[in-house]
Amino acid sequence: MRYYDKLIFECSKKGRRGYSLPVRKYERTLKELTASLCRTLALGLPEVSEVDVVRHYTNLSQMNFGVDTGFYPLGSCTMKYNPKINEEIAAMPGFQALHPLQPAETVQGTLRICYELEQSLAAITGMAHFTLNPCAGAHGELTGLMIMRQYHMSRGDFKRTKVIVPDSAHGTNPASAAACGLDVVVVKSKENGLIDVEALKQLLNDEVAGIMMTNPNTLGLFESEIDAIARLVHGCGGLLYYDGANMNPLLGVVRPGDMGFDIMHLNLHKTFSTPHGGGGPGSGPVGVCERLLKHLPTPRVEKLQDGTFTVLHENEESAGQVSAFNGHFGILLRAYSYILMLGKQNLKYAGRFATLSANYIKESLKDCYKLPIPSICKHEFVFDGLIDDGSKVAGEGNGATTLDVAKRLLDFGYHAPTIYFPLLFHQSIMIEPTETESLETMDDFIEVMRKIAAEAATNPSYLKSAPHNAPIRRPDETTAARQPILKYADEASVN
Repeated sequence: MRYYDKLIFECSKKGRRGYSLPVRKYERTLKELTASLCRTLALGLPEVSEVDVVRHYTNLSQMNFGVDTGFYPLGSCTMKYNPKINEEIAAMPGFQALHPLQPAETVQGTLRICYELEQSLAAITGMAHFTLNPCAGAHGELTGLMIMRQYHMSRGDFKRTKVIVPDSAHGTNPASAAACGLDVVVVKSKENGLIDVEALKQLLNDEVAGIMMTNPNTLGLFESEIDAIARLVHGCGGLLYYDGANMNPLLGVVRPGDMGFDIMHLNLHKTFSTPHGGGGPGSGPVGVCERLLKHLPTPRVEKLQDGTFTVLHENEESAGQVSAFNGHFGILLRAYSYILMLGKQNLKYAGRFATLSANYIKESLKDCYKLPIPSICKHEFVFDGLIDDGSKVAGEGNGATTLDVAKRLLDFGYHAPTIYFPLLFHQSIMIEPTETESLETMDDFIEVMRKIAAEAATNPSYLKSAPHNAPIRRPDETTAARQPILKYADEASVN
């Protein structure tokens, strides 16, 4: 292991310093701290020179993978390119220097952006109103379900505590419902990957608060019976919730509001190009139909008759407050920039090109990877491992598995796609190229995927030992998740 690949603590040499503090010119009398506030053990910070610190963290940064460094075909989590103009606008001093407690009259431009972004999102999705407050997609789901519950409770319909979720749903859907105190009921999918409408009928009663759906679903398939589903759920008094994680292919093509959805969230950090992944800031605005406006959380930006903007903080019928202020403004600003940059005339091509890209890769690889559902997909699709060549079964014995394919991809400079999700298939490989990738990039990816399939047939053991060129190869992910080591412990502290 290279010196700079070690932990910064392991680079420590007693007595080394990367700085020197100036001699204090003025003596200060500090109030003596009580013993309970004083440290009894040394702080234990690493002792390293400035150049070693710089090299250490520069090397770490170069080990990161991002959409700026390579192709990121992560299915279910749209990883499209973030135009740098978005970053330039978000970095403008007039936006960066804002304080959330400034009086409304001093931030009229900012409030106008929030208001116009709400209007744009409403037009794009077919919803009547939006709140920008939720700080992530799952946060948006929780907010939407709070609105759903508040709607039923405001009508005295307290027994509606069940939320129907398809078996192909994102994992956050049942988790959000449970966090909101609602009971989850699963509806099965048919062999073609779509919701079984006949099975849905058996679940509908006066205890159903609503249904949560992603359309297209997590298999990348459009729920063609959405009209019937909306009619059935509304018929029993329930509401339709749209999980906007898969909204990208629908931009300018079809709107959730027109499908019959009453509530939805958008992932601005997916669909509208803002930074995504790595635990960074997100944004999950929630849109509602007209009858649910009064249940949106506060605060909300409103436009007055004189053309100025104000912030509404109180609303007794609101579902509550879900964030301290008006959401992650930097992310909202990037999405606003993205929408204005493309405009109505070009935004519609994003969905079309995303769908074209996904079908191009799917059709180019279906002769060497199992395609369980051969239908035309939207923005993403799912393979079920490698095609069995007759001598071995993928996932068994010496056969190469989906994990092996994903690990081998790292050797070629590609981020691995989503694997083992959705759970409908044993060896799922979920691929989403997005609309921002060039034909040349996709052709290179296809060539690599075909090469890996050939290696699986002739030398599966080579795949099982991949990646061969990564600094970390196959960590014990189960132990890391269940027994995480969150701090460095040297021998002295252990003993």
